[in-house]
Amino acid sequence: MIRRVGIDVGGTKALGVALDETGAVIAEDRRPTPRGDHSLEPLVDTLVELAESLGVDGSLGVGVPGLVTREGVLRAAPNLDGVADFEVGRLVAERLGHPVSVDNDATCATVAEWQLGAAAGTENMMLVTLGTGIGGGLVANGAVQRGLNGFAGEFGHMVVHPNGPRCPCGRRGCWERYASGSGLAMLAREAATGRRLRAVVEHAGGDPQNVRGEHVQAAAREGDADALAVIDDFGRWVALGLSNLTNAFDPEMFVLGGGLAAGAELYLDPIVRWYSELLYQPQLRPLPRIEFAQWGPLAGAVGAALMPGVT
Repeated sequence: MIRRVGIDVGGTKALGVALDETGAVIAEDRRPTPRGDHSLEPLVDTLVELAESLGVDGSLGVGVPGLVTREGVLRAAPNLDGVADFEVGRLVAERLGHPVSVDNDATCATVAEWQLGAAAGTENMMLVTLGTGIGGGLVANGAVQRGLNGFAGEFGHMVVHPNGPRCPCGRRGCWERYASGSGLAMLAREAATGRRLRAVVEHAGGDPQNVRGEHVQAAAREGDADALAVIDDFGRWVALGLSNLTNAFDPEMFVLGGGLAAGAELYLDPIVRWYSELLYQPQLRPLPRIEFAQWGPLAGAVGAALMPGVT
């Protein structure tokens, strides 16, 4: 039986899966992601242990956060300490004796949803991950697009408000400051400071500065009008970025992934409604479908397992 193994390296854990020849997950394992100034060699150890525990007997795919070159070298990573031109693929391959394919984690998730998930059967799609930040990936004319250096898909750093809040990347007004999980929390805290969002603040223990996205979701599920208004505003910011991406790439479909997919029933309607209002000439074009991802937290690992066969 063919067994494809993929590992998704996150800020706190590395998640691995094994797939059979149909793409079904037949095994799953995870390890804490090593952190600290001397974490790179332990990270290689962790990846080797995971691959072996999942029965790797051929190629291995690894998804990592950050800037990954076409040669599989990790140039920089937001949640991995000490990364600079880290040849993770070569180091793991030398230990395992098997080929190792390394790509950006969001690109891996894109492949999972394109080949075996919400976008199966499409040839032009985009994945946008709405988590702490925003990442993504692009498939055009049936091929994954990585860009000249391999860095394509950093959608979260499109500037949508030049005078907006400072982003961790150093610039102001990046899309992810408004349309990510942290963006939702920022919008809610701003509203709560204005003495709105009483129900949301109660979920946060009474302190407006402790408000996070999950508190907004909880109040919205209870039907709180102020919380629903914040989600509507959030949906507008998401739709603004999607309309910009549509103008640039004209996709058939958007798949929305990341942690906020857990609240899909709250977000989808406002996003779709605002999207149809913000998009250039919506009456003259078929609107791209917008759906939430199917693979959830397994998307990166599943896509990594599929990646060795993807050009």
